[in-house]
Amino acid sequence: MRLRLLTVGLTAAALLTLTACDDDGSGSASATSSAPVAPAPATTSAAPASSAASPASSAPAAAGAPAVGSVPSPNVAQTAGLIAALKAVDPALAADQAKAIGKALNVCQEIKAGKDDTTLANNAAQRFSGGSVTLTPEQGAVIVAAVKASFCP
Repeated sequence: MRLRLLTVGLTAAALLTLTACDDDGSGSASATSSAPVAPAPATTSAAPASSAASPASSAPAAAGAPAVGSVPSPNVAQTAGLIAALKAVDPALAADQAKAIGKALNVCQEIKAGKDDTTLANNAAQRFSGGSVTLTPEQGAVIVAAVKASFCP
């Protein structure tokens, strides 16, 4: 139970951090496409009651709501698999697990939005690049595959 609450808390923190980072680094075109800051409220409401997170994330998906509400949060095993895959691309990608999960949730949002594979790969490479890490679109495609395989079918 503690682990589940910790995971929900870390996801909430990652999404809040990601929302702040998304506005600063993605430019006005991406900021307007991700302007609905629904991830933070959805995660905040999921944090107090982890059992409410599952019905809340299933209901919007069934109702045809935007991708923001239908993005699943990875469980502990899925997170471990994702982090291992990110380390295989570049160990620095998993240095901050909360940020890595937040970025992966954004990749999942784009997958759910139906973006094409080239756009997904390019955006993932840009999203995960930074600091000492510069990724190619091919590495971005590996990240997209890891996100799909771990928690975002």
